[in-house]
Amino acid sequence: MLQVGIVGLPNVGKSSLFNALTAAGAPAENFPFCTVEPNVGTVAVPDPRLPRIHALAGSREMVPAFIRFVDIAGLVKGASRGEGLGNQFLGQIREVDAIAHVIRCFEGPDVVHVMGSVNPVRDLEIVEMELALADLDTLEKRIEKVAKKARLGEKEAAREQEVLESLVEVLSRGGSPGDVHLSTQELLIARSLNLLTLKPVVHIANIAEEEVVDGTNPFLRDQEGGAPGFEGRRRVVPLSAAIEAELALLEPDDRQAFMADLGLQESGLERVIRAAYEELRLITFFSTGDKQTRAWTVPQGTRAPDAAGLIHTDFQRGFIRAEAIGYHEFERLGSMKAARDQGAIRSEGKEYEVRDGDILFFRFNV
Repeated sequence: MLQVGIVGLPNVGKSSLFNALTAAGAPAENFPFCTVEPNVGTVAVPDPRLPRIHALAGSREMVPAFIRFVDIAGLVKGASRGEGLGNQFLGQIREVDAIAHVIRCFEGPDVVHVMGSVNPVRDLEIVEMELALADLDTLEKRIEKVAKKARLGEKEAAREQEVLESLVEVLSRGGSPGDVHLSTQELLIARSLNLLTLKPVVHIANIAEEEVVDGTNPFLRDQEGGAPGFEGRRRVVPLSAAIEAELALLEPDDRQAFMADLGLQESGLERVIRAAYEELRLITFFSTGDKQTRAWTVPQGTRAPDAAGLIHTDFQRGFIRAEAIGYHEFERLGSMKAARDQGAIRSEGKEYEVRDGDILFFRFNV
């Protein structure tokens, strides 16, 4: 299951957002380190295609894909040196697939700020710097080990040392490992260290309730204007954790009405999940039948046998072919019978790369 860690400085709205996204009721108090042990909540991935397929196929059961959110303790300056809950915080981040970095972008005298003032650029850079410093420590310790082998003439160790030193050079000048052009083998070396700065990041701008409607938040204007400190941050989701908390308490019809009043077409949950999927290059395919319609999450480029293995290992082991139809074509035709009668179902082999929205049936023989 995809895991997204919610991180940021203390009192930026992480736990409030976590509560809203998961309705898990984690504590959200007005003091630093309210969250010590990570709170974990699992939510269904919103996808309007799933209930439509379920209805057209007449399945008895509908099963969505799921995503797990982890509310991680607030980081402080010096976390890479053990300040605050530094080592514990950084270790928890290493375990997630992606980072949702919450940045406080609202004033509020009733909510204390650990740095004494609201400054989104500074806060963002503190977190990024601590992650980079933690990675530098990891890289330097690894270099010490491989350098001994390299001096003894081990070619693989020498090559690894070269890759690690190039990453240290990039991080030392404020860059990201993602800026370095690495071969597939070199990327495997970097990923084997589970570097924090290699994890995909979605930046969440926690804005005031009134700014959701009028869009006047200065942080977002700085984003659009390319202000110093925000270049290259491609994925920013503005939302109000306070509004999301209200939405989480409403029934579906009331929630839609409230969102319409605010001019929102999607909830924060939907936007955060979509951004995480895009950052991780994930897509969704579906399986359906009389018994069950289900959504499955796979990386882009996944081949049909590997997708089949998610459903059952026998499907992958004895894979013969995949029968496929796109969601929009299936919806247009209205039933699987009509799709078969009109020859709309494709037969795909082992090299077929699954597409987002595919409805797949697997033929296998074990």
